[in-house]
Amino acid sequence: MTTETATGAEAPTRLRRAITGPLLFAFILGDVLGAGIYALMGVLSEKVGGMLWAPLLLALLLALLTAGSYAELVTKYPRAGGSAVFAERAFRSPLVSFLVGFSMLAAGVTSAAGLAIAFAGDYFRAFIDLPTIPVAIAFLAVVALLNARGIRESLGANLVMTAIELSGLVIVMAVVAVFVGGGGGDVSRITETPEGASVGMAVLAGAVIAYYSFVGFETSANMIEEVKNPRRTYPRALFAALFTAGGVYVLVGLASSIALPAAELQESSGPLLAVVEATGVSIPSWLFSLIALIAVANGALLTMIMVSRLTYGMAEQNLLPAALGRVLPNRKTPWVAILTTTLVAMGLTLVGDLATLAETVVLLLLFVFLSVNVSVLVLRRDRVEQDHFRVWTFVPVLGIGSCILLLTQQRPVVWLFGAILIAVGVTLYLLARWGRKRTESRKTDDDRNTEESHEHT
Repeated sequence: MTTETATGAEAPTRLRRAITGPLLFAFILGDVLGAGIYALMGVLSEKVGGMLWAPLLLALLLALLTAGSYAELVTKYPRAGGSAVFAERAFRSPLVSFLVGFSMLAAGVTSAAGLAIAFAGDYFRAFIDLPTIPVAIAFLAVVALLNARGIRESLGANLVMTAIELSGLVIVMAVVAVFVGGGGGDVSRITETPEGASVGMAVLAGAVIAYYSFVGFETSANMIEEVKNPRRTYPRALFAALFTAGGVYVLVGLASSIALPAAELQESSGPLLAVVEATGVSIPSWLFSLIALIAVANGALLTMIMVSRLTYGMAEQNLLPAALGRVLPNRKTPWVAILTTTLVAMGLTLVGDLATLAETVVLLLLFVFLSVNVSVLVLRRDRVEQDHFRVWTFVPVLGIGSCILLLTQQRPVVWLFGAILIAVGVTLYLLARWGRKRTESRKTDDDRNTEESHEHT
């Protein structure tokens, strides 16, 4: 991977360039090292048995391919801000650009539903034993209220939340190390696979779910105008954060399979809590559950803030119905977008299946990532004056192949979920176009009537 040089000047921006390399690294790490790993280890064990580390490692390698494409496009167009804009530049099609943006939006809502289910599982039941779905719906309602109040997550708060999330994973690794040192656990389980399963197919099926734990890095594209020396800083922070998260995930996977058999991991909706308890190390269950709940809650809040603002922005751009752009007069928050996306997320919690929701998020994002990888190659003909990161050509080509490979591994029910969400998006897009044409037609008629009135007078 190389950096093309022409001029080292930073692109002008009205925003303050206050984000240094370490802060950007922490932001991306906090986005990637989120709540998914706290919830998915049990789901992963159904696919690969004790080989939890293998799909996590494969998912990291696949995520790095698309990250290379993001690094080139974000530094090439440092004012562009996202996959939908890249698609618009590359394909010159409003519909394609809309579908890419809506796929991001739908993935966010689906992810929030999955996080709500994770929040309401065994981690929450460590404090109060209540049914999962009502707790998940109540949790999303609280998130919506916080969102509507205009809550803003600063980089300082993100550093704190990332430290809390990371501390929980460090606890898992540390207590299992102590457990193994005392003669506990079973290291041989790290090579066990489900009976009768092909190792390659099992790992690939697991990677489809594990990929969910690495998504999040794409949101950093929206911060590029506030990054100091972005063309140098962004690629370094992006790849460093992904490698760090991948290393932690692989170690947590190893620790989980050593501490507990796959069958016991599968039975828990709070699998890392089960791992900590299995070691017998004197870490209070409530403390680890609290850490996990903070990680999940922070991930859901950040996701719903992003989703509601994306919905509002698309309404402002006439890509979604104008009603979604309404804001509270005092709070200046997009209340209709918040309400709508929250209701959709609540509806998705009724699925009650974390694996299906996670796979649907991956399916939707694979279409986004496929678009980004193709956009890199298409936009190579667009020369820019400023220096920017340039990924090796074979990387986006492999990225395209990886997206197609993972798409072929999705279950029919996941395709059905994804198709329903996209159909809703297309319907909203057509309604927005119809509404815009009606407004323009009414305005034209009013102008014509005004002109005729002037002529008569």
